[in-house]
Amino acid sequence: MSGIIQGALGGGRALLVGWFLPSLINLLIFGFVVVPEISGFQALARSGQGGQAARAALFALVGTAVLGLALAALQTPLYRILEGYLGWPERLFGASRHRQLARKHLLRNRLDAASLVLRAGAGPLPDADAQVLKAFRTHPVTRRFVDSDARKGPVWLSLLDERLHRYPAADSQVTATRLGNAIRRFEEYGFDRFRLDSQVLWHELNGVVPDPVRKQAEDARTNVDFFVCLLYGHLLVAVAACVDLGLGHPARPPLLVTAIVALPLLATVWYRVAVAATDDWAGAVRALVNLGRQPLATSIGLVLPQSLDDERMMWARFGALATGPFRPEMTAGLSQFRRAPDQ
Repeated sequence: MSGIIQGALGGGRALLVGWFLPSLINLLIFGFVVVPEISGFQALARSGQGGQAARAALFALVGTAVLGLALAALQTPLYRILEGYLGWPERLFGASRHRQLARKHLLRNRLDAASLVLRAGAGPLPDADAQVLKAFRTHPVTRRFVDSDARKGPVWLSLLDERLHRYPAADSQVTATRLGNAIRRFEEYGFDRFRLDSQVLWHELNGVVPDPVRKQAEDARTNVDFFVCLLYGHLLVAVAACVDLGLGHPARPPLLVTAIVALPLLATVWYRVAVAATDDWAGAVRALVNLGRQPLATSIGLVLPQSLDDERMMWARFGALATGPFRPEMTAGLSQFRRAPDQ
């Protein structure tokens, strides 16, 4: 077990904070609420004897290692479920995606309407803008927000803008959940701006960026991992409490009922916090793409063009070369961007 833990800790802070710490929190809840006698926590609280302390410590150590490693190994499917990509029926996915698109468009319309109201307060609007503002005021949804958003001031509008920027820039990239959209926005950042697919070239980018940039991206993801692990752990403990309440002979049924009700509610809170925590992750990935383009081009023998249009063409062609089956015309498209051997 010690060898497994030492090998796992080779991942550093990402594994320790992102998966082991929330696993320990959930295991403590599980030990106190569901299996107090097996864990030794109940007897420890009563007597404080050394034998019970050793038993509780062993339960916490082994349980944390097993649960943390298991959840970390399953992190890709766990994320995909929360993002709306895995296990979602087609109809549910379509309805949820339509709702997320409506939320994105409403946020955009609220910001536009508030901007027009503020401009109208400073002076008459042009006829075209006045017609747009009139349409916002008469629309059955946006009319509720037009004046109230403007009255709340710039801080409130900045918060609305922050929520809007948790969606992908392109409507075609919007997915079914808030977390999925918050992550998708920076997954598509490189392709939207430069036609550089950071998902395809992720390992190449990590190989060429400076260590502080790479570490910043890892640390930012760790914050999201923490809340995702905490969320799933809460749900697992709630399920175990339901099983114990229905099939076992619990000594403290009120405590189990409290856990069954409270833990799913807390899980929804952690989900929302995880969505907000993606802001730092998005900034770190944006920095990785922006700062990694030049060294990535150099390392693969390409010259970064001065024209942004040419750069977009270069990355699009290199992305096709990296992902699709080879075709002779791919080399012709990239030849104009290759460095001379003596450069």
